Amino acid sequence: MRLAAPEQMRELDRKATEEHGIPSIDLMEQAAAGVCRETLALLPERPGKCRAAVFCGAGNNGGDGIAAARMLHLSGVKARVFLAGQYERLTPDALEETRRLSECGVELEPFDPEDKGQRAWVRKCHVIIDALFGVGLTREIAPDSLFAAAIEWINQSPGKVIAADIASGIDAGTGERKGCAVRADVTVTFTLPKIGLAVGDGALYSGRVVVEDIGIPAGLTRELSCAFQTVGEDLARAALPARKPDGHKGDFGRVLVIGGSAGYTGAPFLTASAAVRSGCGLVYLGVPNTVWPVLAVKCASAMPFPLPDQDGGLKLEAVPEILRRMESCDVLAIGPGLGRNPETLEAVREVLRETEKPVVLDADGINALEGHIDILDSRRDRVTILTPHEGEMARICQNVRQEDRLGWVNNFAREHPCIAVLKGHRTITAVNTGSAVNTLVNTTGNSGLAKGGSGDVLTGLIASLLAQGASPVMAAAGGVWMHGYAGDLAAADLTPWHMTPEDVINRFPEVFAALQ
Repeated sequence: MRLAAPEQMRELDRKATEEHGIPSIDLMEQAAAGVCRETLALLPERPGKCRAAVFCGAGNNGGDGIAAARMLHLSGVKARVFLAGQYERLTPDALEETRRLSECGVELEPFDPEDKGQRAWVRKCHVIIDALFGVGLTREIAPDSLFAAAIEWINQSPGKVIAADIASGIDAGTGERKGCAVRADVTVTFTLPKIGLAVGDGALYSGRVVVEDIGIPAGLTRELSCAFQTVGEDLARAALPARKPDGHKGDFGRVLVIGGSAGYTGAPFLTASAAVRSGCGLVYLGVPNTVWPVLAVKCASAMPFPLPDQDGGLKLEAVPEILRRMESCDVLAIGPGLGRNPETLEAVREVLRETEKPVVLDADGINALEGHIDILDSRRDRVTILTPHEGEMARICQNVRQEDRLGWVNNFAREHPCIAVLKGHRTITAVNTGSAVNTLVNTTGNSGLAKGGSGDVLTGLIASLLAQGASPVMAAAGGVWMHGYAGDLAAADLTPWHMTPEDVINRFPEVFAALQ
């Protein structure tokens, strides 16, 4: 699903009104009707027995809320409308909606945090509508402001909360929480979902997202170029490699995994296991000689081999053997459990310089780029997929602003020729196409994946899909979706507390069956 930036939505509204002659008040009425429908659906009993409170700002988002209050009133719901902004700053459309509300016998009330009657009403409401801010909020909400008090009341109310367009306090362009924010049960967003609904705090505060058509011509939305989208089942299905009925193991890709060090044998094992279980024909696993006996016993399907080491970590002299092995392989996955021995990190850098093959770089493979980002830039015409968590990303980035994960990974992909997969809640895949950066936000996964080893599984899965013929973008973004969905299946059976990375791998058959 495409995700729109706030400025794009403002331009759509402008074109609809100025170029297509659609009155802006009509768009507001349509938006309010969508909010009203979802609100009525949440009522626990007949409308005539229910109460609603609507919190409004002075902008057009407030106008949406005022119009929705009128519609609820006409449906039989007892509604009161509280204005947290200044009356004299109401937009023309919001002022017109205020007039229409008054004609129905309901008045717009100034919000007063000290008014015990207002507080008592809100506490007895079945539903609360948040229409304080729209998609234009970029400033911090002052903690001593009327808006902060209104947000506190909304969040403390026992009723269901419906946000109009986006939960107030969330930056629609980044998902960042601007001081405080409404926690919505449902967000009714208009025309297209906004970027901030899918990432950061916005993904946590939005609840269930419903997209309402408010009458903007379909041609305008179709021609809108969106650099952001969510990853869903359809994209993951497109990433699933075909299987030749008469194929042999050489037809389904060859992956070389390089990883492991003394005390870290689990990481490369999980990477290799994930590659095997996701359909790769041949998986080779190169590990330091010290830990090779352990992996030789553990691996039944992947093929481990020893590499020169010292003190449990790879030596630089392992590079020629790695490059020799890569000649017959399709993809290199390097980094899981390698350790941060200086000589090991230099070995990683040398491999990156020399190999022309696609590389999936994870964990200590990414750490090897700290202070050596020029090596990544030298791979401009080669495929490189990075799968960092935030700590690894911070080591190789400058000017980091972790509150804006989306901007962070986008800027990195814009500056460097790679596909960057920033792991975490709503994993973000940023793709440098050469002329632009396209960004894909994942929608699967849960906190049960926040365990050591989960990232190693993802590395093996992406490398496997790539080796089997998926495009780099599809392998990365589709692999993230599959990995998260496998995690969701594991959590459903075992709970997020008890699931393990091995349980995620064991759910791959269900994921692939669902996608077929």
